[in-house]
Amino acid sequence: MTRKVVPASVIAFVAVAAFASAVSAAGGPLLLGPRLHSRQLAYRGFYDGHKDTYLITDVSSKAQAKALHINYSAALSGVRGAPPQYFVKGRAAPGQLAVFGSEPGESDYNPLWEELFVTWKPGVKPVLLVQDDQIKGLAKSGKLTVKDAHIVLNAPITKVGK
Repeated sequence: MTRKVVPASVIAFVAVAAFASAVSAAGGPLLLGPRLHSRQLAYRGFYDGHKDTYLITDVSSKAQAKALHINYSAALSGVRGAPPQYFVKGRAAPGQLAVFGSEPGESDYNPLWEELFVTWKPGVKPVLLVQDDQIKGLAKSGKLTVKDAHIVLNAPITKVGK
């Protein structure tokens, strides 16, 4: 008796097709495809004094896309009303991270962010910035400046810290 060897990829395809057919007939969840266990760079940022973890996938700036090795999306430049994500440029306190203006669970959370650049004024000693209200207060008191970069970043928060 001769045995035929069926490649694992064929078996997987048949199984996925059968599952998709059953799910579709039942009106079940979307078939997203097989999960991949690949490494994707994750970053940390502050929100209200704790650290959240986020990914960066797309940006409306060609230069940033190239520098970060992520997707350039011209369509993102048309997004308005995204919450702020603050990035300190130049001098910074040790341990400084990006600062979010929202996070999952907040009514205004959105994975799209309006990039704002924070710069300490000359003669002011940088302190660790950990929340957006802190940044706004320091800007109002003249210790730092906040500039809209006119860049929209797609950076979903994947884990909320404590």
